[in-house]
Amino acid sequence: MIDKENNARPRRLRRRLERAGPLLAAAVLSVAASLALGYKLDWSKAAAPRAEAPAVEARFPVAAPSGGLVMPGDSASVRPAFSNALMTPQKWRLMTQDLYRLARGYPEPVAIYLQDLGSGAVWAYHPDEVFRAASLIKLPLMVAVFYKIKAGGLSLDQRLVLTRRLRAGGSGTMKWSPAGTSFTVRDLLIHLISESDNTAANMLLNTVGARYARQKFREMGLVHTTIHWAGMSLRSGRIAEDNYTTAREMNLLLTKIYRGQLVDPAASRMMLDILRYKKPEAGRLAKGLPWGWVIAHKTGLERRACHDSAVFFTPYGDYALTVLTGRNRSYRRAKNFITRVGHLTFAYYGGRLLRGGRYYARALQRGAPQSAVR
Repeated sequence: MIDKENNARPRRLRRRLERAGPLLAAAVLSVAASLALGYKLDWSKAAAPRAEAPAVEARFPVAAPSGGLVMPGDSASVRPAFSNALMTPQKWRLMTQDLYRLARGYPEPVAIYLQDLGSGAVWAYHPDEVFRAASLIKLPLMVAVFYKIKAGGLSLDQRLVLTRRLRAGGSGTMKWSPAGTSFTVRDLLIHLISESDNTAANMLLNTVGARYARQKFREMGLVHTTIHWAGMSLRSGRIAEDNYTTAREMNLLLTKIYRGQLVDPAASRMMLDILRYKKPEAGRLAKGLPWGWVIAHKTGLERRACHDSAVFFTPYGDYALTVLTGRNRSYRRAKNFITRVGHLTFAYYGGRLLRGGRYYARALQRGAPQSAVR
């Protein structure tokens, strides 16, 4: 009896193994496929969720006992509420949530910095990620020129002579001027910003010097933004010493100019006027600008980088917005993305999207600042 049971056990085990054969083969194939696809299998414990570096920075005004607003970490400074009657703390949160979703959906590197210039509220996405500056570098270059003027080493009416060595292709109309043509520093600054003229940039940088410009960048509070002659090249490939910047630092420059804190109040006003000059093409953040609004901005487009940095003057409160994109496979997609970011802020700051993609101001014109009328 015992012998029969002993003989039956191997037969039962063999039948079980035969039935389990297909399941075992499937398990082996599954493991092999997982390894081939690059998945890491950990049999000992479940994998812990991967921690992502914080990409979003938010500094939002909170209620103060006096009825004003206090920025977190700055309890000694009471700030006013949103100057925009249509912008409430709840709408600000909704707007920044929409901005976050929009930024997360963009397939290439992106950085956004938004600041309400009335309340000081800030929302940022990857604000310190370093991008190729492209033509945005012309904004701090303009500031460096004004520092040189204030120091007495240059004047707005001084004439500089175009040489063949300094002529550059790409954007701008000065490249068509013959060698020997002279331009005032004032005219060069207008060409530099309104046309993003590369020849004007070379002439001004040659006058103030790249080392002087970098020194002034540090004095402006710029840590990552730098300028080199090699970075002024129009080559599409890798550059030994390219020009770089961040969304935070571009927005810092614009807000300081807006508040009259760069060089001196008169120079800041002049720089703001130059930034408000109408560009040849109303694209990116300027596209679909609501009626009654004014934009002061500088764009950049080079070596797969596409940017725009702006101050918006609106009848309902002003704000600064910088959008940087990098490693773009399509400039058209990058420009459209920047426009979408701008349109989202238009909608929350008082714009109403009508048929045809045009925004119209929705609040009362009464009490609008004079600078907000085009």
